[in-house]
Amino acid sequence: MSQEPKNDNTFNRTWRPQDPYNDLPKLPPQNELETKPILRQAIRSRAALSELKKATELIPNSAMLINTLPLLEAQASSEIENIVTTADQLFRHFQAPEQDNPSIREALRYREALLEGLRDLETRPLCTRSAEAICSRIKDMTMTIRKIPGTKIANAISGEVIYTPPDGEQRLRDLLTNWEQFMHRRSELDPLIVMAVAHYQFEAIHPFLDGNGRTGRVLNSLFLVDQKLLGLPTLYLSRYIITHKEAYYGLLLEVTRRGSWEKWILYMLQAVEETSRWTTERIDSIRELLEHTSAYVRERAPKIYSWELMEVIFSQPYCRIRNLVEAEIVGRQAASRYLKALSSIGVLEEQQSGREKLFVHPKLLGLLTGHKSTFTPYTAAEEQKPYL
Repeated sequence: MSQEPKNDNTFNRTWRPQDPYNDLPKLPPQNELETKPILRQAIRSRAALSELKKATELIPNSAMLINTLPLLEAQASSEIENIVTTADQLFRHFQAPEQDNPSIREALRYREALLEGLRDLETRPLCTRSAEAICSRIKDMTMTIRKIPGTKIANAISGEVIYTPPDGEQRLRDLLTNWEQFMHRRSELDPLIVMAVAHYQFEAIHPFLDGNGRTGRVLNSLFLVDQKLLGLPTLYLSRYIITHKEAYYGLLLEVTRRGSWEKWILYMLQAVEETSRWTTERIDSIRELLEHTSAYVRERAPKIYSWELMEVIFSQPYCRIRNLVEAEIVGRQAASRYLKALSSIGVLEEQQSGREKLFVHPKLLGLLTGHKSTFTPYTAAEEQKPYL
């Protein structure tokens, strides 16, 4: 951590890393939040987010996105906190978490917290209780506002204290009430600017003993849905943060140290723009792959083709026999034949996972986890044997 500048008039002299930041200013900040660079970036970010919303609305079955993109967000958001797993592992095991290691289970709970938070929006706006419910789901235990002092954020290697959040349950609840009011008050501020400011404040309050970062990132996604900027929590925002992790933490700290709101807000707005464009490309490619696969299966395996079958194999990259049964497409024996038939023409690949057989959808998995937003069309060369 850099040394305190000796002649920096903007330095926050009420804050010391090793002392609880009980003087954390309430919202809104006194700084100008609508500078020209911020407004220009907000226009670009809103445009990209609007395109993402349109792309999600064109997908015929929302399960194709709800079962996939939140898992990507879960993997990246967990990795930010050094909970390391892979997107492939999450896709493979999210329907069988009892077989997974602790890191996979914890990452999967992030997805569950996001979806439970989405349902919760139907009955109440985002609030302190929402944050408690989200954090409790992520940590798989009851998480309430910190009551005991002593929480510090330190460098994992050197042990140097970087930041000490406010303490005292009533102080934290007062700050969270202000945080709620800022998010929901009528304001001319662009909602994306509100999201960026509210995210800093939540992380600075640091209301829980653990899970604050992931809870805050779930709240970001839900805020965009709550503000009608997205219909579903499909923005893969943690992808940008994990790529620019050092800047993420550095800029958070600079708001505390120097009130550097412009740089922080620009970072978050740029994250929204870049990840919106990335996610839109992926969704468009998934829709194109769905159309291409449907035409291919209709031609090569007309006896088993149905639109409902296509929806099932696109709802997640790893398909199980029970997925077809639960969708009431066919019974268990016929489901096995259908999936093996799709494997025979190169759409799926059969894999053994313990006692269970999985059928991976390679092209869909490649779009979700690869670097390219394109796929190679199906050819006869991919067929293991002609389907009869």
